[in-house]
Amino acid sequence: MLRIGLTGGMGAGKSTVSRTLADLGAVVVDADKIAREVVEPGTPGLAALVERFGGDILADDGSLNRPALAAKAFGDEESRLALNGILHPLIGQRTTELVNSAPPDCVLVHDIPLLVESRTAAAFHLVVVVHVEAEERVRRLVASRGLNEDDARARIAAQATDEQRRAAADVWLDNSGTPEALEAIVREFWADRLELFAANLRSETVAWAAPRVVPADPMWPAEAQRAIDRVRLACGDRAIRIDHIGSTAVPGFPAKDVLDIQVTVADLATADALRDPLSAATFPRIEHITADDPKPSAVPGEADPALWEKRLHGAADPGRPVNIHLRVDGYPGQVFALMFRDRLRADPAAREAYLEVKTRAAARAAEHGEYADAIEAYVGEKAPYFDSVYPDVVEWADRTGWTAD
Repeated sequence: MLRIGLTGGMGAGKSTVSRTLADLGAVVVDADKIAREVVEPGTPGLAALVERFGGDILADDGSLNRPALAAKAFGDEESRLALNGILHPLIGQRTTELVNSAPPDCVLVHDIPLLVESRTAAAFHLVVVVHVEAEERVRRLVASRGLNEDDARARIAAQATDEQRRAAADVWLDNSGTPEALEAIVREFWADRLELFAANLRSETVAWAAPRVVPADPMWPAEAQRAIDRVRLACGDRAIRIDHIGSTAVPGFPAKDVLDIQVTVADLATADALRDPLSAATFPRIEHITADDPKPSAVPGEADPALWEKRLHGAADPGRPVNIHLRVDGYPGQVFALMFRDRLRADPAAREAYLEVKTRAAARAAEHGEYADAIEAYVGEKAPYFDSVYPDVVEWADRTGWTAD
């Protein structure tokens, strides 16, 4: 099941996105709709609200008078907490029921207005944010919902900022145009990304990226952090540490547009036990890669192939290629990944030398049409460089007092 978190500020246009996704075949779980359902007349939820806040929160027809409830529930912190204590368990229970009843291989869209505020982004395989500038949202709220301008501004101010939403967003949908324009964007997003993502997840297939070196993307650190948050949730306490490694972890450094994440584990048995949790989190195992190439070393035994074993996962999401390396704590490959990243961060000459190697490797890869041949050429071109640079990186670490903090 591919789980999509859909959010955006009031008046941003989430309803258009969720309706379009539903038309395309997604199963939509609407948090606002659930919140209304659990307090309909005759429900335990409405009875609990009346018991706590009084019968004057009811309209003449016995339904909930929301403005009357708001006047009481948001007057003080105790009342607000009491409201949440009644509603949140009911909403959670109903949400679970709907999720459990959805087809196991569906695209499940959770429409959650306060997804960012609740800090639950990592629980979703992809977070989609619908965005409109605040002034336009105020205009829409006044025109379509009958709010006065001050009330609209106050409600928008009480929600997450655009910067907070950007940090959580894997996909940023601009809804500054017409509803028809937004619907077209959503349909394109479904065809170009979501359908393939869901198919890859079902078949445990990794979405590969061509080995091309591109200019540094300032979004790489934030994208890596979102991947780390999802990996951490899947691994739980079985991960000793999780790090953004590789060229995309070096600010301003050109690289392949593939994030490299290292999960440090206690042993390979732990790495193997994480196969299914990571696959379920949309990071399938790449079964045929089980080790790094041992590097020449002056340290006795350090070139032992057994010490360079690892497990490798990739991303099913075609829109964000990721490599997840599971390495054993203290093994030379685990240490070298951190050491090499930090050497690049600290040494401009080292970056220049490595960029020359990567550029040459990408040119070799471009000579091949098939991905497997291209990546073999790319990796093969870089292998002698890593053999030669390994002692230099170790020497740099010893000389500078480097530690894997």
